[in-house]
Amino acid sequence: MKVLVIGESCTDVFIYGNCDRLSPEGPVAILKLKEIVENGGMASNVVRNLTAIDSNVNITLWTNKKEIHKTRFVDKKSNHMFLRLDTDDELDPIVVDDEMWEELPNFDFVIVSDYNKGLLSDYLLEEIGKRSKLSILDSKRKLTQEIISSFSFVKLNEIESENNKDINDKSNILITLGSKGCKFKDELFPSPKPQETIDVSGAGDTFTSAFIISFFKTNDVSKSIVFANEMSSIVVSKRGVATP
Repeated sequence: MKVLVIGESCTDVFIYGNCDRLSPEGPVAILKLKEIVENGGMASNVVRNLTAIDSNVNITLWTNKKEIHKTRFVDKKSNHMFLRLDTDDELDPIVVDDEMWEELPNFDFVIVSDYNKGLLSDYLLEEIGKRSKLSILDSKRKLTQEIISSFSFVKLNEIESENNKDINDKSNILITLGSKGCKFKDELFPSPKPQETIDVSGAGDTFTSAFIISFFKTNDVSKSIVFANEMSSIVVSKRGVATP
């Protein structure tokens, strides 16, 4: 499979420690450092998920040059997050040249991981969707009907779906509902038997990656949603931004 991933990337940093007392200087938890874990996040986490699900995938990534960090301070025993520190300033728009546009239709499918931080414009999203053979958009922005219609599928979570409730045609929208599963065309596809949810970080990337890989292979939406739900249930039972 020849795959293109487009979108903002970051480095996820998890600073794990033990917390058993408050600072004498004020009501602030003291975290005693135990471990630091780093991995690619956002669009880079989509890449990680794709390779974890299918080792034969050949991936090209169009992403930002400026480095972004998301640093989480977490109690190792409980996995309670005390603080997340982001360095995600507005990014410069991506420049798509003629050669990149010509290459776009040659990919088996395209995943757009849009965090609405300036990398992609509405116009670019429309063009990417229109020029792709098979595509899925996972977006944090207020979408237009034109953007949604240009993609094969659009993945939104419950809050993102509510923010786009005025969209008329929702026939290609997958709405992820956390532990409840996924809704598509008013049909609910429940998650597998509940497992202990430890960390939901990056679960949306897993769902998007698993769904589009499965759909490319089967051309079956229902089977692909079931598979994506299964893969997502695996990663939320792990600590940090995990892959299946």
